[in-house]
Amino acid sequence: MTAKWVFRQLFDQPSGTYTYLLGDPDTRQAVLIDSVYEQHERDASLIRELQLQLLFCIETHCHADHVTGAWLMRHALGSKIAASEKSCIATLDLVLHDGDSIAFGRRSLKVLETPGHTSGCISLVLDDHSMVFTGDCLLIRGCGRTDFQQGSARTLFHSIQEKLFALADDCIVYPAHDYAGRTSSTIGEERRLNPRIGGEANETDFVGYLDNMRLPHPKQLDIAVPANLQAGRPTDDRIPKPPAWAPVITTYGGVLEISPQWVAAHAKDVHILDVRTRHETTEEGTRIRDAQLIPIDELRERLDQVPKDKPVMTICRSGKRSVLAFTILRAAGWNEVANISGGLLRWQAEGLPTEHAS
Repeated sequence: MTAKWVFRQLFDQPSGTYTYLLGDPDTRQAVLIDSVYEQHERDASLIRELQLQLLFCIETHCHADHVTGAWLMRHALGSKIAASEKSCIATLDLVLHDGDSIAFGRRSLKVLETPGHTSGCISLVLDDHSMVFTGDCLLIRGCGRTDFQQGSARTLFHSIQEKLFALADDCIVYPAHDYAGRTSSTIGEERRLNPRIGGEANETDFVGYLDNMRLPHPKQLDIAVPANLQAGRPTDDRIPKPPAWAPVITTYGGVLEISPQWVAAHAKDVHILDVRTRHETTEEGTRIRDAQLIPIDELRERLDQVPKDKPVMTICRSGKRSVLAFTILRAAGWNEVANISGGLLRWQAEGLPTEHAS
C-alpha cells in the first residue's frame, strides 16, 4: 500500500526547534518548514536520500532563537523561500497571505495568518485538516512570547481562539519549538488543557499571564533576527563547504562543530582537548580516555603543548567554553580543529565511553 505522503519531524537540540519535511509520494515534490542553518547537511542529505524535489522552504515567521537554513537550501537544492510579507524577510520567492495554498504534488498547505508572537506569524494547515503547523503561535501547553518583534498578547489571543481553535479537535498540532521532549498535541487537548489559553481562560487572563512572564531575551537574538531577515543569507554570500578531514558542520557564527558519536568512533585519529577548569575535573572526575586536559584560562599560555599532527576536537562540560578554545586555536594557526557539539553532557547522554580519573 502506497503511503499517502512523506512526513518527517526533525529536531535541533540547541535551539529546541522542530523542522518538518512534507512530501508527495507520487510526484516526490516536497516542502520544508522552519529549517535550521546548522542542520542543513542533515536535512539536505535526507531530502536526497528520499529522492524528493524540494519546492519550498517555508518560514512560519522571522525566528529569534536560531538562523534559518532556507538560503542554503535554495543554493543546494534549488528550492524557493516562502513566508508572510509581514515577516519583513527580504528576497522572498513566494509571498504568503491569509488563505493562500502551497501545493506540493497532490498535497497542499493552507496559510493561516496567526500574528501575535510576531506580526508576521503564520500557521499551515494540511489539505485534509489532519495537521496544523503552528510555528511559535500555539505551542504544546504554551504559546509564543509577545514581548518583542511587534508582538501583542491580545492579537495572539485572537489568533489562537479564532483561527486555530476553530479547527477540529483531532487536528494534530505540530509546533516550531518544544523544550520538554513533547512532539505533538491536538487542538482539542490545547483547547481544554493549555494553561495559558485553554479551558475557561479569557483575554484578560491570557494577556495578564504573558505581560508578566518577564523572560530573558533569546541568546541568539542579536544574530538570528538580522540573519533571518535575509533568509539566512551570510553577509559574505559564501556557502560553507565541509573539510575533508572530518564531517563538521559550520554554524552561522563560523564555528566548526562535530558530533560526539563521530569523535568516539575515530578517537585514534583525532586529538581531544578538554578545556574544563581544574576545579571541574577534580570535582567531577569523569573524563574521556586519552583526552588532553588544559583549562580554558591556561590555553593561550600552553598552546605549544597542543599537537598539530591530528585534528583537534575541543570539549568542555556543555560545549560552550570549548567554542572559545576553538576560536583561540584557529586564531593561533590550527586549521583542523572542531568543537564537540553538546560537550561532555551530550557525550555521556549518548552513552559514549568515559573513565573516572583517580
